[in-house]
Amino acid sequence: MLRRARAILRNEAEAEEVLQEVFAGLVAKPEQFHGRSALTTFLYSVTTHRCLNRLRDSRNRTRLVDEVVRPATTGTVAPTAEKQTLLRQVLSRVDEELVAPAVHYHVDGMSQTEIGEQLGVSRRKVAELLERFDAAMKKQTEEP
Repeated sequence: MLRRARAILRNEAEAEEVLQEVFAGLVAKPEQFHGRSALTTFLYSVTTHRCLNRLRDSRNRTRLVDEVVRPATTGTVAPTAEKQTLLRQVLSRVDEELVAPAVHYHVDGMSQTEIGEQLGVSRRKVAELLERFDAAMKKQTEEP
């Protein structure tokens, strides 16, 4: 299964992480294996699906970053090249739920209330997500 994950993802660390997710999921919910096939067949299938989902999620995240972090053409001041690069790096590494609020706030200039309305969450939740993003951004700038 690790060999299959490596072949699909082309990344050792991600392949190992997917395998951990597969086995942790099976331990947490053993009823997901219905016994309709051999256990190894089931595990290979789950591993393949998790790897493909990870690739899809990665492509979607990259697309979102490219679409949204691109300098605005509406006459607003575009982020400097350095800030834009830093935003791309941080956005590609943070939890998926932090991406949209961070882009709306830092790139689009939306207020926390507007972001909350857009995403269907409270202003307080938006503030918490932005704090987490800012902490990730600060950590990124402090690393050598």
